[in-house]
Amino acid sequence: MPPQFVAFSTATAADVPAIRALVRTAYAKWIPIIGREPRPMLTDYAEAIHDFRFDLLTVDGQVAGVLQTCLCADHLWIENVAVHPHHQRRGHGQALLVLAEQLARHAGLGALRLLTNAAFASNVALYQKLGYVVEQSEAFMGGTTLYMTRQLAPATPIRPAHGWNNESRTTA
Repeated sequence: MPPQFVAFSTATAADVPAIRALVRTAYAKWIPIIGREPRPMLTDYAEAIHDFRFDLLTVDGQVAGVLQTCLCADHLWIENVAVHPHHQRRGHGQALLVLAEQLARHAGLGALRLLTNAAFASNVALYQKLGYVVEQSEAFMGGTTLYMTRQLAPATPIRPAHGWNNESRTTA
C-alpha cells in the first residue's frame, strides 16, 4: 500500500455534510446490533457545529475521521469519535483520542470523559486499551450506556538532551 498523507484540521460549517455522511457510515454497522440508529446518526450537525469543537482527520485529502468535543469545568467531554469503515483498524481512532488528550492538556484539564453503548464492544475495548475506565453504567433504550473516564497524569517536562544547555549553544 502506498504511503498516505494524514492531517488534522478544525471543522467549519462547510464541513457539516462530510461530517454527517462519515458519522452515518461509521455507525451503520451498529444498527443490527442494537436494533436502532445510534444517537450520533440522529444529531443535527448543522446545529452541533456551533456548540462543539469538531476536528477532522483526513487521509490523502478525504475526511476519514471526526472528533467532536466540548470543554467542561474539570474535563474534556468527547461527544463523538468516528472513523470511516474504510479507514478503521489503522490507528486513526486512537490518533483522534490522542488529539483529545492534547486538547485537554492544552486547556489545563486533568480528565477525558465519554459515553458509549456497551454493545459497541470494539469501541469499548479501544477505550479500555487507552486507559479509560467505566465509572457508571445505566439502562438506556433497551441497552446499557457506559460512562467512561480517563484521568490524565501530569505532563512531565522534557529533559534537555545530554550536554545541551542555553550556555553551551552556539549559533552559526
